Amino acid sequence: MGSNQRKRLIGLLLVLFVCLGSLTTPFQSFASFPEELRLFTGQQTQLQLAMPVSAQVTVNHPEVLKVNGTARHSFEVDLHHPIELESYKAGQAEMKLKLFGAIPLKTVKVNVVPDLKVIPGGQTIGVKLKSAGIMVVGHHLVAVSEDKKTSPGEEAKIQLGDLITKMNGKMINDVSKVADLVKSAGESKKPITLTIVRNKETIEIPIYPAYDIVDKAYRLGLYIRDSAAGVGTLTFYAPDQGVYGALGHVITDMDTQTPIVVGEGEIVHSNVTSISKSQNGEPGEKRAQIPRESKPIGNIERNTQFGIFGKMFAAPDHSLNNDALPVAFAEEVKEGPAQIYTVVNGQKVEKFDIEVLHVAKQDFPATKGMVIKITDPRSLDKTGGIVQGMSGSPIIQNGKMIGAVTHVFVNDPTSGYGRFIEWMLHDAGIMLRPTDTQELKAG
Repeated sequence: MGSNQRKRLIGLLLVLFVCLGSLTTPFQSFASFPEELRLFTGQQTQLQLAMPVSAQVTVNHPEVLKVNGTARHSFEVDLHHPIELESYKAGQAEMKLKLFGAIPLKTVKVNVVPDLKVIPGGQTIGVKLKSAGIMVVGHHLVAVSEDKKTSPGEEAKIQLGDLITKMNGKMINDVSKVADLVKSAGESKKPITLTIVRNKETIEIPIYPAYDIVDKAYRLGLYIRDSAAGVGTLTFYAPDQGVYGALGHVITDMDTQTPIVVGEGEIVHSNVTSISKSQNGEPGEKRAQIPRESKPIGNIERNTQFGIFGKMFAAPDHSLNNDALPVAFAEEVKEGPAQIYTVVNGQKVEKFDIEVLHVAKQDFPATKGMVIKITDPRSLDKTGGIVQGMSGSPIIQNGKMIGAVTHVFVNDPTSGYGRFIEWMLHDAGIMLRPTDTQELKAG
């Protein structure tokens, strides 16, 4: 056993003897004391050991982290009182606690990241998305004679969800341009070479068009689509970076359920005209119109499991207020009261009470971060709970943005899932994941 391990064991034994005969609180505090901690610059937090002893605290970078309001390398603290930490500037620091100045008790690694504030959304938006190619959404039969039908696409083993990015080596993302290429190939009796992205792999497949005697045209026997449109909710706008996040979930093709790879797209303001209420077993829906004069308020650059993201040209209209709020790390989210911002009529963003029922521990990006329940009588009366189109509504707790509404529970539409804002901010390109900061330190 090394000397440091021996000292730590002695320290733990001393703590055990000190706390014998007391309540279990010191033991619980010791067990829950973090080994790693993340803070934004200027953020304050408290750590509690609740032990009736003093300890020597050392901080390797006091210019990054203040302890009990002190920017010194080493001093004594009373562990019976909370240890107050304040992040001073971005960087990494390590705080060590030693009993009698020699026996290791606890070490906390603190990563301080630049302060980040965003303007909460809640606005209903129209989404117009064009894929980075042409999506195969089905097969159909071509009548090549009175008694024979065939599907060239199916025979060529082209699958639903395949993304056609090139035809004969030329980029293609417009369905309207396919017919002329198919006609030319059919008349010349030559195959068309399709470049297809399937499961993140690129393959090339030759396909011979077939002449349909009923339609009197050459066909590939494929149903294809190049775009999608819908309604959702804006989650946040980050004014310093000029980017936004919305929806809280990926946009998939309605037929294949395949995530759409973004070619280009835009979001516009939308107007809620009516709401069909959610009932057990049947989620409701926001019905919305896009005014003719609506101009794009942002583009769409990414479509991920946490929503859509892109640049926003200016602060959006109809915000509940234009004050930027701090954001919370995933580990800061607690069970208890919170609010969502959303629209239930027209374009007015309103605040509604909810309860965070469960918080999942997520060290890595995952979709089901929290379980929420709508508790506001006004919202329940109007919507019955969570409805389609509400996805992306920002969730606020204790003055911080913590996440976004994503999915409704079909059998209990008052409840559903929320996703942590941290993972959305990463996909927006303005916040590192915990693993990314570890990689930066290792590099």
